[in-house]
Amino acid sequence: MTIRRPIQPSTSLVLGILSVLVLLGAYTGLAWRQERQNPDDTTIPRWGQLAKGFTSTVEVNRRSNDRWLVADSIASAKRLFSGLFFGVLGGLLIGLAMGCLTPVEACLSPPMSLLAKIPPTAALAVFFVLVGTGDGMYVAMIAIGILPALAVGVHLAVREFPDELLYKAYTLGASPLEIVWTVIFPQVLPKFIDAVRLSIGPAMVYLIAAEMVVGDVGFGYRIRLQSKLLNMSVVYPYLAVLAAFGFVMDYLLRQLQRRLCPWFEGGR
Repeated sequence: MTIRRPIQPSTSLVLGILSVLVLLGAYTGLAWRQERQNPDDTTIPRWGQLAKGFTSTVEVNRRSNDRWLVADSIASAKRLFSGLFFGVLGGLLIGLAMGCLTPVEACLSPPMSLLAKIPPTAALAVFFVLVGTGDGMYVAMIAIGILPALAVGVHLAVREFPDELLYKAYTLGASPLEIVWTVIFPQVLPKFIDAVRLSIGPAMVYLIAAEMVVGDVGFGYRIRLQSKLLNMSVVYPYLAVLAAFGFVMDYLLRQLQRRLCPWFEGGR
């Protein structure tokens, strides 16, 4: 076997489909075995039960008079995208400043490196005290949770930028601001997009954790509530929707990276 030997796209697609089928088959076997051991156990629901559970999330609920999945998706998506926007924007600007300006690097590099090691889920009480328990708390938790790591990633990417290109840009008469946005930023952009892709998972973890504790709507709230009732036929579809949502976001970011930085894909 040759290390990193390329394979055909069709082969890669078939292998990916097979891996998914193996997971689905394993779950089917577990559900069948659980049913034989205890037909009343709902911890591993069968496919028919999962279909009924998913249907109950998209139908109008008699008590709340809304559709659970729709209401929870709107609330969680609003919080997630708001937090990602501020976290990504702040991480980019701070990282560029740290990488381009030595005084800013000396000032912000230690606290950014320190904050990147603190999990926001362990500081939930701090966010409650400082921001409250409204939507601003979710946005702040996500933004502060992903910002330090993104800033450090951008900072390291800028530090890897060759000094020879800077000297050439100065020789051609470029201003410092022009160098940052027309020379350094395009080179850092593909790595920054990769860092954002890796931040989607942690951002969703922070959101779900906060919603489980104080939320009255959203994916975390619904998963916590239904888990207490052992209504796993609702919990599992919610987890599947979260996974699909994260996969779609990752796919869109990869397509954006290929369109904006076509040269980067070939250099990997």
